[in-house]
Amino acid sequence: MKFGVVIFPGSNCDEDIIYVLEHVLGQQVVRLWHKDHDLQGADFIILPGGFSFGDYLRSGAIARFSPIMQEVIKFAGQGGYVMGICNGFQILVEAHLLPGVLLHNKNRKFICRNTYIKAETTNSLLTSQADLQQPLKIPVAHGEGNYFADADTLSSMADNDQVLFRYCDETGNVCEESNLNGSINNIAGVCNLERNVFGLMPHPERAADTLVANQDGLIIFESILSLAKA
Repeated sequence: MKFGVVIFPGSNCDEDIIYVLEHVLGQQVVRLWHKDHDLQGADFIILPGGFSFGDYLRSGAIARFSPIMQEVIKFAGQGGYVMGICNGFQILVEAHLLPGVLLHNKNRKFICRNTYIKAETTNSLLTSQADLQQPLKIPVAHGEGNYFADADTLSSMADNDQVLFRYCDETGNVCEESNLNGSINNIAGVCNLERNVFGLMPHPERAADTLVANQDGLIIFESILSLAKA
């Protein structure tokens, strides 16, 4: 499977995701610069974490207008698979490829630590191999990860099974205490109505190798690779 990793000025998690894809999972990867107009035949596009364009205005607000994003939007509109992690999620929301917005964390502080999330559904490419009862320990590193959507949007997302992950505690309990950034309904990841665009704030690529003594994030990548096997 051929992955394209988009790199913006200020991206800092691109090499993390490339390492996991190439060295842990043995996949082909191409680097896509933000000024490019060619996705180089990638089957799956990933927007990595970081601080694209210094997070000026709002996180992802400037990156959304990069030349490469016009190709990403077109690719997604044709049914191509796109995933945004952390800043990548923020960019996809700014590009209106995903519902909702990402606000400043409720404590107004940057949060960088391990947290737990639990898959809400197996009806998506990212979660098809997940155990819905199994909490996953995945790191977060963000200042604007507070997911919000209005009541009508939340209702529509619930009807269409678009919530992929929720923050939980280490036992899998979805509760206020486990909601580290204030996200509405503990939402940590979502997909679009067509189920080909995905966004999540936690970093599965930072929990995918024996070197970090945590491979909980691998289930997300293994779910993606189930597409190639199919």
